[in-house]
Parts: sequence; structure tokens; C-alpha cells
Amino acid sequence: MSGCPARFDEGLGYWVVDGPAVVREVLLQPETFRPDNAVLAHKPLSVKALRVLSAVGFALPPTLANNAGPSHRRIRAAVARFFSPARVAAIEPLARELTTARVTAAAATLATGAEVDLVQAIAAEPPALVLLHLLGLEDVDVPALKAWSLDSLELFWGTPDEDRQLELAHSAAEFYAWLRTRTTAARQAPTTDLFSVLVELGLTDEEVCAVGYFLLIAGQETTTQLISTAFHRALGTTITPADLVEEVLRTSSSVPTWRRTTATPTTLGPTTLPAQAPLLLTLTNQGGPADLAFGLGIHRCLGATLARLETRVALECTQQLLIRVRLTEPPPTIDLLSFRAPRRLRVITASSSASS
Repeated sequence: MSGCPARFDEGLGYWVVDGPAVVREVLLQPETFRPDNAVLAHKPLSVKALRVLSAVGFALPPTLANNAGPSHRRIRAAVARFFSPARVAAIEPLARELTTARVTAAAATLATGAEVDLVQAIAAEPPALVLLHLLGLEDVDVPALKAWSLDSLELFWGTPDEDRQLELAHSAAEFYAWLRTRTTAARQAPTTDLFSVLVELGLTDEEVCAVGYFLLIAGQETTTQLISTAFHRALGTTITPADLVEEVLRTSSSVPTWRRTTATPTTLGPTTLPAQAPLLLTLTNQGGPADLAFGLGIHRCLGATLARLETRVALECTQQLLIRVRLTEPPPTIDLLSFRAPRRLRVITASSSASS
């Protein structure tokens, strides 16, 4: 490997770690390179924003992505049962049905000569509906969940100014209050859904809400973003859906970076890092394997197989539509510290576009 595997980026405020071999080394040593900063706000929250969150008891104690302690294994094992290979394989017909219905509606709109946003029309809702089905959650306002998810990603991984941060904090507080309501309901009348399983595990309300907060975001919004990126890449190509999924994961995953911090002074190659050094790991576009996009070791993404399946299905269902359309604008992007994807993909049928 050429060059230095870790370099401090003054603008970002992180030691940027490049190269798949070094990133693997970091991810596979969670006691040395801890996940304590994995879900901290990239831009420190203002006093006003913190007050809004405090009013609903907002807390994110160590549970999954930010937990290297002894409780991690049992929490992860409880959640992992919802994403077993058998359950994920069995969900494919539902994913296909949900996507096909939206592709049919989008095709009908395009046939009138109108414009369609492939992100909102096709990619947005199926991952959320699939996830809710797997977790046994009913009566969820999906548009609200999608809005909460995007707002929370921006709050914790973006650089919003103080006014925008306050707006995002109100959204996150609303989401967290909803999580508390579902947690209370699970304590009063347990079922077999996610919240009930976590309550039965003996977790505190704060721990249950923390699991729910990021699982309900990461389990569907990052997949929507992966599908959106794959749609963008698929335009004008003939690559097969399964191959395209792997190509996108290798080169332009929706989660291109992730964070760690050093527990003690340590070294990466020739670089000496102090204790508590914030690291930003480059997961994609480094010539490494596609699996690196989902992390490695004890914190590897529980939904990796599901995300691959949903993205492949989305491409298969949309393949014929994608070869008949073209973009009407350069796609604006979601461009956060650890999340990147087209925000929208406005298209029109190629013949209509050519004649306009």
C-alpha cells in the first residue's frame, strides 16, 4: 500500500483512514478502535437543539452501532433474529410486489408525458414497508418515518446551521416521543414485535428507544439511498441487476464512511494516533470488496443481506422502465458525512424528452 493509511483532515476534524486492508484492521479491533463516536453528532448540537431533545428525554446509550461493551452481544442477537436468512429470503415476494406496484404507477405517469421522481415514486417506501413487516410493527406512518429518518441523518451527520439544527431537533424529538409511546405500549401489552422483544430482554426505556431510533432509520433509509444510487448508475447501462448491486457497493455505497475512535495511543502503519483520536473510515471506492460497505466484525450491518436483496429486486422490477427514460436535471444529492445518494431522480420518457 502506498501513502499514509491515516491522515488528519483539518476541515473534517477526523483522521481519515484509507485502504481496505487498514480499514479491515480497524473494524476488526473494536476494543482498540472503539465505536463510541459512531452516532454522535458530527457538528456539536446547539444549546437550543439540546433543550428540545432533552424535553422528550432523548438519549442514545450504547446499544448496537455505538456499543463495544458486554451488553452488545445479547442486544445484537435479539435483533438479529428478525433478520435471519430464512426471514430475509421469505420477504422477497413482498419486496417484489411493493416495487412492481410502484413501477406500474410510475410507468403510467410517464406514459402521459409527465415527469417522475424515481426516488419518491419507487425507491422510497418499499424498504420501510419491508422492514416494518420484518419487525412486526403495524400502524406506522411511513411518510412520517421517512421524514424523521432524513432529518435525523442530517442532524447527526450533516453540518446544519443553528436554525436548521433546531428544526431538525424538533423532528428528532417527535420521532423519539413516538418511540417512547411504542415502548410503553410494549410494556403494557407485549406482542412479538421489536419493542416487545427488547422490553423482554430487560432493556431500559432509553435503551429500547436507542435501538429503535437507529434501526428504524438504518434498516430502511440507507436501503432507499442504495436503490436510488443503483437506479442512477443503471440509466444507460446493460449490466445485470445482481452485478450492478455489487458494483455500487464497491464504488459508491450509500454509506461511504464510518466513524471510530482510539481507546489508547496506537499506530496505523507509520502513523501514531493519540488516545481518543476520531477516525473516519473510507468504506467504498478504495478497490476493496463490496462487503466492506456493510462493515466487518461484531458491528457488521445486520441488514446486509436484506439490503442486497431489496436493491436487486428494485433493479429487476425497474429494469425495463430505466432503459426508456432519461434525467431531466442533474440529480441533487444527499451529501452527509457518512451518507451519500441522489436526493431525487427526475426522469421523463426518452422520446418525450427528445421532442421537448
